[in-house]
Amino acid sequence: MPNVENVVIIGSGPAGLTAAIYASRANLKPLLVEGIQPGGQLTITTEVENYPGFASGIMGPDLMTDMRKQAERFGTRFIQGNVIQVGLHKRPFKITFEEGEFLTKSLIIASGASAKLLDLPSERGLMGHGVSACATCDGFFFKEKKVLVVGGGDTALEEANFLTKFASEVTIIHRRDSLRASKIMQDRAKNNPKISFIWNSQIEKILGEEAGKVKGVILKDNKTNRIREINCDGVFIAIGHEPNTALFKGQLDLNPNGYIITKQGTKTSVPGVFAAGDVQDFIYKQAVTAAGTGCMAAIDAERYLESETHSQQ
Repeated sequence: MPNVENVVIIGSGPAGLTAAIYASRANLKPLLVEGIQPGGQLTITTEVENYPGFASGIMGPDLMTDMRKQAERFGTRFIQGNVIQVGLHKRPFKITFEEGEFLTKSLIIASGASAKLLDLPSERGLMGHGVSACATCDGFFFKEKKVLVVGGGDTALEEANFLTKFASEVTIIHRRDSLRASKIMQDRAKNNPKISFIWNSQIEKILGEEAGKVKGVILKDNKTNRIREINCDGVFIAIGHEPNTALFKGQLDLNPNGYIITKQGTKTSVPGVFAAGDVQDFIYKQAVTAAGTGCMAAIDAERYLESETHSQQ
């Protein structure tokens, strides 16, 4: 019979690591599962300039390395690899890994969300070097540059409008001839003199791998099959995010887009299970807000465990 952990944390981005820092300082001896992408989305971000406390900015991977060291310093234990199954219908909860299983009195889910991408080899090669999935994170680096935004929903138009604060020119690439964004967002984009549109088109390749930075793209017209090349300095992919919640379907309440529903802080529909970061936040999606909810989840878990102890006395 395996030992029963006080708290297991799934995910090693800002939410998971902050939860680990607070939980370990509360002497809960947390066990954190790092997942397939240790450090989360910040590991594919170059310079982070909007995280408080770093006046000169910090590289995304460096920030996550420092957070991990901080959690480790206070006693967090780490497991590399993935959770392949969870059992939340009875307590203690069962967490199954590729190499075994653990039982835990409480669970913090910080598995994040993955930006939907175009699935191009050139996109992966230039991620963080002109290709981005977060205008709020990286827009500052494109002052007086020409950038493209891929997408046709509210997210794409919001990103495009935000980028006009920095870029000299923003072009929205959409695979159809009409937008699915709300009318107010469409009007805002169409009335912005810095924003233009290329319709019925998709990116076939992002150029610049040899130079180590984006130089342009090859576009295909979906109606005529015409191929052309246009120059740009950056490509922002804004076709949505997908929360990493497949493990929890049928066990936790999710919203229609798959995000975990939380109430009263970070509480989920199952007592003792808490969610933090992008796995439940489909509005802000920032490192600092993820860290904040990670703190909240650790405090919520600590209070839950205390209440359980008192109820058993």
